[in-house]
Amino acid sequence: MLLVLVLLTAVMLQDPVRRALSAPVTQSWMTVFVAVLVQALPFLVLGVLLSAALAVFVPPSFFARALPRRPALAVPVAGAAGAVLPGCECASVPVAGALMSRGVTPAAALAFLLSAPAVNPVVLTATAVAFPGAPEMVLARFVASLLVACAMGWLWHRLGRTDWLRPPARAARDGQGRGEAFWGSVRHDVLHAGGFLVAGATAAATLKAVVPDGWLRAVAGHPVLSVLALAVLAVVLSICSEADAFVAASLTAFSPTARLAFLVVGPMVDLKLVALQSGTFGRAFALRFAPATFVLAVAVSALTGAVLL
Repeated sequence: MLLVLVLLTAVMLQDPVRRALSAPVTQSWMTVFVAVLVQALPFLVLGVLLSAALAVFVPPSFFARALPRRPALAVPVAGAAGAVLPGCECASVPVAGALMSRGVTPAAALAFLLSAPAVNPVVLTATAVAFPGAPEMVLARFVASLLVACAMGWLWHRLGRTDWLRPPARAARDGQGRGEAFWGSVRHDVLHAGGFLVAGATAAATLKAVVPDGWLRAVAGHPVLSVLALAVLAVVLSICSEADAFVAASLTAFSPTARLAFLVVGPMVDLKLVALQSGTFGRAFALRFAPATFVLAVAVSALTGAVLL
């Protein structure tokens, strides 16, 4: 009955709908929306496949054995490990929890949590495709993200308290085979991350087509305000790291440094990540770790952008 009502309404209002779809604003919106989705989807799917394979087929004990025992040394090694282990930020939280449950020092696990979704090969390749002819953006994203991840790991090692971090429970697959667990993880991550990609593409298209150019120029023209605006936008949009570069590339009114802040902050601090961290490690942890990461990510992005961009 509901479908019939929708179809009848569409038939009766076909002329207004046709005029609305042919309007220049609507055409511009659809062009940006489709372009972002078409460019980002292959990298999103590839990242989800690799992330699921790592989560299912690589035992967490491997990482515990590979890291140095001293936390000060384990932090940069764990941060660098994120550069060779693809995965989105949604997957990095349970992986970091599994590392802690296997004896990895929390400082190193948290460094990996922040670096893995930001500096892995899939994300860096997507950034290079989204910013053709601008290899400095790829380098700036890698450097800034790795610096923030290591700095937060060392900061937690020096100032973190055990009562702020709730030890994660060791997860079980409930008798699932590896193949079943792999495809279950792929289905979950594609639907979950794909929804955020659609939301991000919608927001980017709306900003491009609806928001007056004068408003964007007013914000984008201010060096400090533009960085903060895109950093907050990254937190709100919560786009998967395999796709955020294409949304950032569409925000052409903003400076490269502001777009770098969008790329660095998003994989480390967003609304879904705060919820995931709160559920995995406790609210006391998330309320301290997320704001500190946001401030450090914005500051490092601004400094890195000033040097490399």
